Amino acid sequence: MAKQLQITLKRSLIGRPEVQRRTVASLGLRKLHQTVTHNDNAAIRGMVNHVSHLIEVKEIEA
Repeated sequence: MAKQLQITLKRSLIGRPEVQRRTVASLGLRKLHQTVTHNDNAAIRGMVNHVSHLIEVKEIEA
């Protein structure tokens, strides 16, 4: 079974650098407490590590 990541935006983007804002937007997050699901791969993991202080991540089985 493939793993998936459930990603939730927990902290505001106000006052954050543009690079972090773009990373969060590329994950598909727009509003606080919004949750999206992505397949677990290296690209998504890299984005998650970049903004780990702003999001919450859970691994789920697909």
